[in-house]
Parts: sequence; structure tokens; C-alpha cells
Amino acid sequence: MEAPAPILEVRGLHKAFGQLEVLKGVDLIVRPRELVFVIGPSGSGKSTLLRCCNRLEEPTGGSIHVEGEDITAPGVDINAVRRRIGMVFQSFNLYPHLTALGNVTLALRTVLKKPRSEADEIGRRALARVGLAEKASSHPNELSGGQQQRVAIARAVALEPAVMLFDEPTSALDPELVGSVLAVMKELRESGMTMLVVSHEMRFARSAADRVVFMDHGRILEQGPPDKLLQSPEHPRIREFIASIEH
Repeated sequence: MEAPAPILEVRGLHKAFGQLEVLKGVDLIVRPRELVFVIGPSGSGKSTLLRCCNRLEEPTGGSIHVEGEDITAPGVDINAVRRRIGMVFQSFNLYPHLTALGNVTLALRTVLKKPRSEADEIGRRALARVGLAEKASSHPNELSGGQQQRVAIARAVALEPAVMLFDEPTSALDPELVGSVLAVMKELRESGMTMLVVSHEMRFARSAADRVVFMDHGRILEQGPPDKLLQSPEHPRIREFIASIEH
């Protein structure tokens, strides 16, 4: 059977900040319903790769296609592009003066121009999906870090993106709150969401990822199923990295 067309296709991606070359020709494909997990040491280019994928950073070279459209082409409607690419950051980036529901519905109302009643209905469904239906009227300062991150996930999911990008979504959380966020991500994956995740949560990678990608110094060194890449990688640099974070 022929593999489905990629949702996200990165070709020859380069990114430099002045003289510092952070991405050095990255090629990556993410297919529908796939959860692709990106690991690697700090400074390897993982977050920059994600930020280029929704044009928060402008690539220096190469191209990025989302559902077949080159989003790096001149004249692309960047706001339309970002509606198709959900992004969840390390920090929750919630508006403190808005309720959980207000944070989730803001883009629905201002970007998609949905009437408040419809936006609220979509927002409540999204909050229910992340287990926070009863927190719709709470402000961020009334929520735990894990709950705030789940609101941020609901905000991205509410726009029904083609692909979700997660940049270290649990790294700012206390250890006991991490599980609730990973459980939501697992549910999204099981419901068919296409996901590209940068994280150090190796147990989650083993249990949920379709593929693990290892980056170092701006390049992909190896990728494959989690069992293969995390247990018996071909590249000695990967064995060294995994040993360093699991001890």
C-alpha cells in the first residue's frame, strides 16, 4: 500500500543567526496521524526546527510544505498557515486577564471571526477534551502549571490544525504535573492528531511515538522506531546521549 502524502515535509532546511548556523540541511517528513518525537542535546536545533515549521523563525534556505503547500513561498498568507499548525510552547503564554475559556476562544473570535456563542461552544469542547471542562471560568493564576499547559493545548486544538508542534511542553512543570499533560498528548495521538514533539520524556517516546528523530549540531543523525533508536541506535553519539539522560 502506498504511504499517505505527508502532512509536513521539510526539505533541505537551513537556519543561521548571523554567523551561527543552527540548522544545516534538515530533511524531515511527518505523515498523517504520526507522532514524531525529536530528541537531542541542547543547542542541536530542535526548537529552531519547530519554530521554522510555523515561520516564527524565517528559514535561511530550504522549504517547508504543509499539506502540499510550500509555506516558505513568497506571498503566503502566514496567518492562514498558522491556523493549520498548532503550537504548544515550553511556557504557557496565556493571557492572565482572560479566563481559560477566554484564552481558548480568543483566536476563534479574532482570527476566524466566529460569533461568541459558537466560539464558546468550540472552546468548551476543547477544554473538555483536555480534562478541564470545570475550569472554563478560572483565570491562569487559579490553575496549576499542568492545568495552564492543558489550556494552552486546548487553545491550539480548538483551531483544528492539520499538525501540532510541541516544544518541550513539560519542561517547565513540576514532576508530579507532567503526567497530566502527557496523558492529554496521548489522547490526541489516539484520536488521530498528527504531532511533532520536542521533549526529553523518554518513557513517553517509547510508549507513544511512531518514530524518534535524533538531532545533533543542526543535523538529523538517525531516525527510526522508538525501540530501535532508543535501544540499539547505530550512531555512538545517540547511545552516549541516551545514557547521559537516563542515569
